Amino acid sequence: MTMTYEYGGNLYINVTNQCPNACEFCLRQNSSGSLYADNLWYEGTEPTKEQILADLKTRDLSKYTEIVFCGYGEPACRWDDMLWLAKSLKAMGDYTLRVNTNGLADCITGRNAAPELKGLMDVVSISLNAPTAEKYDAVCHSQYGPAAFDAMLHFTAEAVKVVPHVVMTVVSTMPAEDIETCRRICEGLGAKFRVREYIEK
Repeated sequence: MTMTYEYGGNLYINVTNQCPNACEFCLRQNSSGSLYADNLWYEGTEPTKEQILADLKTRDLSKYTEIVFCGYGEPACRWDDMLWLAKSLKAMGDYTLRVNTNGLADCITGRNAAPELKGLMDVVSISLNAPTAEKYDAVCHSQYGPAAFDAMLHFTAEAVKVVPHVVMTVVSTMPAEDIETCRRICEGLGAKFRVREYIEK
């Protein structure tokens, strides 16, 4: 059971394998789960927040640039557990915490979730992935349908208010004109913009 793993000078927390999206470019669709660690798929029950914290305590957390909630699923699917872990980590030391998310926490939790990140997350990286709701739905296949796009934009706008660094990302394989439209959307929300390379495994 791989609860945490190292990559690129950071420590990643494999919070969950659950995700409401089935993005066509996601590693979950193209990998066995062993690109960054032995196996990121959980067999059966996922670990408790206490088990994850115990795993974190076995590591020298001070040596990592960032501690990242990511793993092989959408961290917001265990939103309350993630916040509990973030609070626990902040109580242990002055660590830089980041969450990589699809921005659908509002849909998942049923509430305006981003304000709850205040004082806990230092960086939020949100997958924008498309310039319109229709294209987002076609690529991400969210269980929330086209409404997921506006929910993600709302989450981003709220996160910008309370998190020091908010980044929106797209995959490099997108058409250039779509990337430019996404850049304008991102800047309009007050977030930074990054094009990430497509990883095929």
